Amino acid sequence: MKRVLIFALMVVSIGLVAPTAEARTAEASAGTSTETTQLWRQRRRGRRVVTTTRVRRVGPYRYRETIRVTYLPNGRTRTQVVNRVRLVGGRRW
Repeated sequence: MKRVLIFALMVVSIGLVAPTAEARTAEASAGTSTETTQLWRQRRRGRRVVTTTRVRRVGPYRYRETIRVTYLPNGRTRTQVVNRVRLVGGRRW
């Protein structure tokens, strides 16, 4: 009796979960196509964006900076500091 009841609950729960899984995959594919379209537009314009980190020393302090470099189609670059974190320790020569 317990096995039949557990089996029935499992079948009902699978029946409830399956439609929501299909809806999620449809939403995910819609988001992916939008991202792909945006990437295509960005490539078409000839821009390229690279995000890197570097360590800089400003006076006695050291900072880890996350920078975003945008390469424009006319050969120019645009550098923007996204994040700056002060590293532990003062003067280390």
